[in-house]
Amino acid sequence: MNSFGQLIIGPPGSGKTTYCHTVSKFLENMGRKVAVINVDPANDALIYKAAVDISELIKVEDAMSSLTLGPNGGLMYCMEFLEKNMDWLMKQLSSYKDHYFLFDCPGQVELYTHHNSMKNITANLVKYGLHLCAVHLVDAHYCSDPGKFISALLLSLSTMLQLELPHINVLSKIDLMVQYGDKVQFGIDFYTEVLDLSYLLESLDENPITRRYKKLNTALVSLVEDYSLVTFIPLNIKDQQCLLRLKNAIDKANGYIFGSREERNVHSLLSSAVGAEYEHERTGFVRDAYSDEAREYDADFL
Repeated sequence: MNSFGQLIIGPPGSGKTTYCHTVSKFLENMGRKVAVINVDPANDALIYKAAVDISELIKVEDAMSSLTLGPNGGLMYCMEFLEKNMDWLMKQLSSYKDHYFLFDCPGQVELYTHHNSMKNITANLVKYGLHLCAVHLVDAHYCSDPGKFISALLLSLSTMLQLELPHINVLSKIDLMVQYGDKVQFGIDFYTEVLDLSYLLESLDENPITRRYKKLNTALVSLVEDYSLVTFIPLNIKDQQCLLRLKNAIDKANGYIFGSREERNVHSLLSSAVGAEYEHERTGFVRDAYSDEAREYDADFL
């Protein structure tokens, strides 16, 4: 097998299933043959047609009832079971030659930080010739809280080191930050480029509770800065320009080269996205759109 694909990961509620549904249609419009693989045995509300569904192999409810496990334990057992039955997965994937794969993965963060099953599963997929890029979705709402954002940085860094794959971190639902009035202290570039985090420490010092953990927070921030690996790409799933930029970053990460037909379709989408980007800017969903000044400006249009 010599195919390409994305491993869609992230905490529960970060938008993985919606991402798979939207991006599969987006890539199909470009001319790619796309197969969405559901690797989450607890996902019983699929909004896309899964080419392969892990629930045909094992269901988390069965694991929980037969082994007396809780939801997290049942999910981990399912991943371990899939790891031991990679032949089943590879046989399923072999039916989709020349397809681009989107793997919709479970949301439990333990699977990507210290549990080895997902790491071993992806390693086997790579061994069989699948060029994967991990796409890690993080809810942009975390930018509104310095403590949550530092946690998101640590989660992203741990996942990058654990999976050992080409890796793209994404701030999902960036458009909802304005819609729900989430306030951030700095321009969006501060969060996407992960700039000087000492400013976040100053914000934490203003809170009497988090101030008590100043040394711990300083050490955590220093760890992220020392590795200097984590950056984010902002994503509004409804914006074609955002989807194009993210697609280009992912293709570069996993080495995907599209054919001439797809290249023509990309140019067509880029041309149509020029007007869309103007509207995007007009309503404020752009760089620094989340400052108080920009929000006041947006109020005239929203």
